[in-house]
Amino acid sequence: MLPRSDLNRRRGLLLTAALFAAAVLAYFPALHGGRLLDDDLHITRPDLQSWSGLGRIWFDIGATQQYYPALHTAFWAEHALWGDALVGYHLVNVLLHATAAVLVVAFMRRLRLPGAWLAAFVFALHPVCVESVAWIAEQKNTLSTVLALGAAIAYLRYDADRRPAPYVLALGLFTLALLSKTAVVTLPGALLVIIWWQRGQRTERRDLSPLLPWLALGGAISLITFSVEHRLLTGIAADFALNPAERVLLAGRAFWFYLGKFAWPADLTFFYPRWTVDGASASQWLFPLAAGGLAVGLAYEARQRRGPLATFLCFAALLAPVLGFFNVEWFVFSYVADHLEYLALLALVIPLASVLATAAERLPAPSRWLAPALAVAAVAGLGGLTWRQCARYRDPVTFYRTAAALSPASAIAHNHYGAALAATPDRMPEAIAEFETALRLSPHFAEIHENLGTALLRDPGRQGAAIAELETARQLRPDRKTAHDKLAFALVTVPGRLPEAIAEYRASLQLDPHDALIHDALGLALTQDPSRHGEAEAEFRAALRYQPDLALVHFHLGTLLAAIPDRQADAIGEYETYLRSEPSSADGHYNLGNLLLRAPGRAPDGVAHLTEAVRLRPDFAEAQNNLGLALVGNPDRLPEAMVHFRAALRARPNYAEAENNLGIAYGNSPGGIPEAIAHFEAALRLDPNFAPARANLQSARQYLEQIRPGPP
Repeated sequence: MLPRSDLNRRRGLLLTAALFAAAVLAYFPALHGGRLLDDDLHITRPDLQSWSGLGRIWFDIGATQQYYPALHTAFWAEHALWGDALVGYHLVNVLLHATAAVLVVAFMRRLRLPGAWLAAFVFALHPVCVESVAWIAEQKNTLSTVLALGAAIAYLRYDADRRPAPYVLALGLFTLALLSKTAVVTLPGALLVIIWWQRGQRTERRDLSPLLPWLALGGAISLITFSVEHRLLTGIAADFALNPAERVLLAGRAFWFYLGKFAWPADLTFFYPRWTVDGASASQWLFPLAAGGLAVGLAYEARQRRGPLATFLCFAALLAPVLGFFNVEWFVFSYVADHLEYLALLALVIPLASVLATAAERLPAPSRWLAPALAVAAVAGLGGLTWRQCARYRDPVTFYRTAAALSPASAIAHNHYGAALAATPDRMPEAIAEFETALRLSPHFAEIHENLGTALLRDPGRQGAAIAELETARQLRPDRKTAHDKLAFALVTVPGRLPEAIAEYRASLQLDPHDALIHDALGLALTQDPSRHGEAEAEFRAALRYQPDLALVHFHLGTLLAAIPDRQADAIGEYETYLRSEPSSADGHYNLGNLLLRAPGRAPDGVAHLTEAVRLRPDFAEAQNNLGLALVGNPDRLPEAMVHFRAALRARPNYAEAENNLGIAYGNSPGGIPEAIAHFEAALRLDPNFAPARANLQSARQYLEQIRPGPP
């Protein structure tokens, strides 16, 4: 028979495997979900995918949306492993969530609390966690919680024996947790509450002093986060204009909201209605007064039992950063969200599981089977709710359609549903209708005007309306980079508005000087003005400086340099660099082939590239024509040249130049003058003003007259 320690270890391994399996099963419908909301800002951008990009993640505070370098390092590593394959990011989130649940077991055992595995399974399968686990961007929640739990376990070990190694480990894990999501800043406060609950007293030297560095570190990193949040919230300050009394009202209502969603996880949605906070409403004061009354009652009860007050204080502490006392970017959508409660759930799950396990132990022996049966049923029920909730995440259209249906008064839900529909061209009318609904609900929301303008641009007949929407978006949020980007993209195609487009690109680059794609777009805009080709080249080179592997910039730079007589060699080099990254680009081979035909001694290489261009794209009329021209001067390859001219005409029947060139080929063939004349005449029918064809026709007719025998 195995020793008890071995049995416990085997039991632990089996339960761990069961928990991971249950988590993967419950979250399976979301594993193939698409990108939501700000996922694009978290999955590592091209300019950050290199080793130097990793350095920017840590040392350039503006390189990522928020300064969470540990989180973005994780995303950087994940992108290096599987690129943009979303299933990898979803699976990592599920595994991190399951790891956090297993760490709950270690945490509760450190505190000698019963019911550890019940708490782990409840946390792993509670549907309120779905938003944090099924949404890629919220890896900040799962990762920071794993690190925070690790820090708490290590600190409790240090608190027991005061050895330095666990303390150093705990501080390191807490630092990484802060650098994944600053909301864990209240963890030291929760640890102080737990230590008070355990011992019933607090001595500053023993309990508070070791956590002072944690508090200082949390304060410093919070200041960085606040400065970044302030930048993000610039332009939408009106959405956060709450006075102190209103913030108290908001905090009280949010506290009860989150408590209620834990106890009864029904009607969960991505965008909850955004409350109207009114200090003159007597009913709204009931929320903070009830929370205060509960605190007073639990403080009185703490003379006999400290546990309930400790639970209240831990829950409130872990929620404090998102209750409304501080501005949170999400508040522009709603004052509450399931993902904001993720870490605080532990303050409820752990004591509840402990109380239930203790109660189960007190049942009469014949009835004790009932407790595990009820626990399994409850956990299975939670898992079923989570599975059903995850089904909404299987694709963006389903997700946002559900969100809009559950929150019909949410402008942002209709906006994102419209954006998901707009990804399918056939559904653009539906998308526009959703954007218009969103604007009726929130006419001053810049992102909605921006999305509507982008959708309207797809209809050439509505370009004016589209630009008007994009200009409104820019006026509402001049700090919003994409508003400048999209307005510039629209203006650059409108005659006479090129200077405005250039100004918008420059405004975008002031907000993010490292955006290689915008440097490239600005370079393309500048190429439309021959007097600004020097500026255009500078922009292309800036794009390559920030993103050296952006192949298309080499193509654009090559095209610019090819138009400058003394820069042909440089243009050839740019096209060759481009083709090393994009060897299947017919346009690249075509442009390079044309340049090489004119370069001394490089004509055979030019023919080779034009040959590759027509192989890659047989209907490439210009390439077929130019390849024929390259061959027409060689008598041995004259039939081949004719083949390419005919291919050009099949691809473009009204191609006057190819008709003319085919006439030249026939003119160089023995007895081919009549066919040549026919093709020159065909070229002139296509283009009566085509002077080369008229001259060739005249020469061919004169030649025919000269060789025609006279009368006997």
